[in-house]
Amino acid sequence: MLGLAEYVFLVLSLAQFGLGLLANGFIGLVNGSGWFKSKRISLSDFIITSLALSRIVLLWLLLVDGALIIFSPKDHDSGVVMQAIDVFWMFMNHLNIWLVTCLGVLYCLKIASFSHPAFLWLKWRVSRVVMWMLLGALLLSCSSAMSLIGEFKAYADFSRINGTGNATEHIRKKRRYKLLHVLGTLWNLPPSVVSMASYFLLILSLGRHTRQIQHMGASSRDPSTEAHKRAMKIILSFLFLFLLYFLAFLIISSSYFLPKTKTVMMTGETIAMLYLTGHSFILILGNTKLKQAFVELLRCEPGHLKPGSGGPSPHRAAEGQGGA
Repeated sequence: MLGLAEYVFLVLSLAQFGLGLLANGFIGLVNGSGWFKSKRISLSDFIITSLALSRIVLLWLLLVDGALIIFSPKDHDSGVVMQAIDVFWMFMNHLNIWLVTCLGVLYCLKIASFSHPAFLWLKWRVSRVVMWMLLGALLLSCSSAMSLIGEFKAYADFSRINGTGNATEHIRKKRRYKLLHVLGTLWNLPPSVVSMASYFLLILSLGRHTRQIQHMGASSRDPSTEAHKRAMKIILSFLFLFLLYFLAFLIISSSYFLPKTKTVMMTGETIAMLYLTGHSFILILGNTKLKQAFVELLRCEPGHLKPGSGGPSPHRAAEGQGGA
């Protein structure tokens, strides 16, 4: 029989899952329809669309994982299905974090303004830099998943021959496998550092730009300043939610070594779904094209999926010159 905590967890999971599917599906539909009609897509739209698709997969993984926690805890602890979920989660989670990092770097290089030769070199090659980052993100995500697959195979092989063998060795192998989930958080450090650097550079650029405007006596609401502020709001919101997400990932990964494992995992997965859903809505509200399509959809106006109908925005300022 399910208790109050399980019922609350199920309600929150289903609600966030539904909202997350709607938000990320909407992003994919709007950008995908624009891509199909124009046969071109900007680099920022490509990253946002890829981000939405990866989050749809992550939401499904969290939903299945939550169902196993509630209705089949034995399979959740040692079932083949759960270990397959672990591998897919490791890959998609790492890829998702890197996609957000690439988006932050793109905004930073397109919007921020510095005279340092290294920054100018990156700024002039922004599309190439971000594309190489995307390729590196894919390779690193595969590496993180492959490391888990190798350990899982070793543990699975040992489990098959351990029916009446050394129970102590079996427990040691199992703990070693679960320890990888905790150490797996280290894969998230590089994109976190890059994101923080992008945020710091945008802050410096906005501060200097604001001082220059005040010195010249111009309006503080010129398009360049507005682009800086809106891009910073997007990255600030990401950093806040990412900290919660990183906390949730630590909770889920460390739950095997904490008391009341089931409650800890339910808490962590609820926070993870909050990030995957909340940040997608922030992307919609911070993107002129997506925001206008969303408002028109709520008003049931015709042509709400018409691409390219928005005005200037930080997203527009950050668009690459070529398609991806």
